[in-house]
Amino acid sequence: MTSPMTLQDYLALAGPAPDTRIAYGPAPSQFVELFLPAGDGPFPVAVLVHGGCWTVQYGGITQMRAMAGALAAQGIAVWNVEYRRHDEEGGGYPGMYQDMGRAVDLLHAQPVLDLERIVIVGHSAGGHLAQWAASRHKLPRWSPAWVADPLPIPTVISLGGLADLRLQASLIHSSCERETAQLAGVPSRERPDVFADTSPAEMLPAGIRTVLIHGELDSISPPSVAEAYAHRARAAGDPADVIVLPGASHYDEVAPSSPCWPLVERAIRDPLGLR
Repeated sequence: MTSPMTLQDYLALAGPAPDTRIAYGPAPSQFVELFLPAGDGPFPVAVLVHGGCWTVQYGGITQMRAMAGALAAQGIAVWNVEYRRHDEEGGGYPGMYQDMGRAVDLLHAQPVLDLERIVIVGHSAGGHLAQWAASRHKLPRWSPAWVADPLPIPTVISLGGLADLRLQASLIHSSCERETAQLAGVPSRERPDVFADTSPAEMLPAGIRTVLIHGELDSISPPSVAEAYAHRARAAGDPADVIVLPGASHYDEVAPSSPCWPLVERAIRDPLGLR
């Protein structure tokens, strides 16, 4: 029996170099990587958002190249997003959220991609940002991250995500040592509820489908987190599915080398119309 992946196993993940690197801002972390399958396209596209507890400490985009390579081999283009985390200049609130929006909307400039077939996939902290990106059309107009016509993304896949910043504040602190202020900013008279434009759970119903995939042995974001979010989404009228990966950790969720990868791959292929 294969042992669950550890943090060290995750940090060792690697994949092919991207076909293209595209900057969407002047900061070192404001870029995306494009991986293209063989052929002429237009290709279905998976947007990948790495985790790492919203900090530069744990890497992120490099490890997601393993998944990017595996998906490109299946005929899926990959848009691998880097962003400014809370401990980078200009990161945190609102810069981290503005980065996500800009990176996603930059897809409009890629004619080789079929934006009618798109899914966004985020791991851990990236699950939060992926769910937020798919819900951006629900942002209040006062939010610095609000834009008039965000790219619609009908399905989001959260791999061990932590997306209910209010309900999961204590778990986020114990798992990632992150404070609410680092992720959502501080309250003000104009913005008394810091979760209103940062937590996807506060933006329900968003009219999107959420697939929450957690390892059975995930201690950073256990399956109970998925069940709680799915219950809240369904109560608001949005479809939500929970998939538990047997014998898997928080890191098996993103590893094509994991025995659970076929379950993750199928969840990504289905909303793209790939059987």
